[in-house]
Amino acid sequence: MSIASVRTHRISAPLHTPFVTALRRTSTVETLVVEVVDTDGRSGFGEAPEVWQVTGASIGGARACVEEVFAPLLSRRDPDDLVARCAEVRRAVVGNEAAKAAVDVALHDLAARRLGVPLVRLLGGTSRRVATDVTLSAGDAVELAGAAKQRIADGFDVLKVKVGTDAAGDLARVRAVRAAAGPQARIRLDANQGWTPREAVRVIRSVEDAGLGVELVEQPVHARDVAGMAWVADRVDVPILADEAVYGVRDLVEVIQRRAADMVNVKLAKCGGLGPARTLLELATEHGLGTVVGSMMESQVGLGAAASLVAAVGTSAVSDLDAAWWLAWSPVQGGIRYENAIVVLPDTPGLGIAGLHRTPPAQP
Repeated sequence: MSIASVRTHRISAPLHTPFVTALRRTSTVETLVVEVVDTDGRSGFGEAPEVWQVTGASIGGARACVEEVFAPLLSRRDPDDLVARCAEVRRAVVGNEAAKAAVDVALHDLAARRLGVPLVRLLGGTSRRVATDVTLSAGDAVELAGAAKQRIADGFDVLKVKVGTDAAGDLARVRAVRAAAGPQARIRLDANQGWTPREAVRVIRSVEDAGLGVELVEQPVHARDVAGMAWVADRVDVPILADEAVYGVRDLVEVIQRRAADMVNVKLAKCGGLGPARTLLELATEHGLGTVVGSMMESQVGLGAAASLVAAVGTSAVSDLDAAWWLAWSPVQGGIRYENAIVVLPDTPGLGIAGLHRTPPAQP
């Protein structure tokens, strides 16, 4: 038994609501789905989302990496030798973490399918339900208050508020969200690198002084300013969550050594797949950092893998797995589904994906 082919599929799917952060605005998911097929015709799927402003990954670059390097590398190799195949993928190129993640997940999906077990079982877990937060796109106070009310009505109780576009108005935004969401909702802030260190301290302290009950603040300053993030973390009480500052082990080691953050957000498309993600989670935990697993704007393919990882190994806080919830329609057949704030994993082999939709599926 061997790998017969490695295929790529470009996917573009609309969001039901525009997604806005301090870095970008998008109304679609643009992504590359990778399909690894064995000689029995079974397929495993993985995903490389295009996120120019965060990772620099593009569909064209990921496709070239997969088709020109990974496909020849994997051709006629044994898919059941999973650890070796994934290690070969990681060694084959420098960077290209999204492409690596797509192939890594596809190999894991195929291995689980060949064993006839869900991906979460392959990863060592049994749970099929994973809690997620939901994001409130960046906007003014009135827009955010309206979005908060709607998301609470949708069944979410952990709200991630996008800030960082205007430090002077961020306190008013958080006040509006708290008033709209009520005292029981858990509120997080994500600045997406939008503040300077001084702005971050000023805004976070004002939020603390106002008693708004913010759970954490994600990536307050530029990703490369680890010293600045450490300066912020030393001057505020709210936990700081590193996101764009941590791609791999070396980044996390620097954050740990500088005491630059209290938590880390691990994303498959940043670190290169399920194996590296698990390493980061274990390293963070061993050094006393809190953990969440997040995602880029991607489909049920990437989200299914991330949610399976959380279900298998756990995180210290509710993870950030709402990206596929934003899709107006699913570009895949099968896979995960959402029940309010819960990601439900399929009880079928692998990621439970039967195929891809090129156009919106017909309504029953």
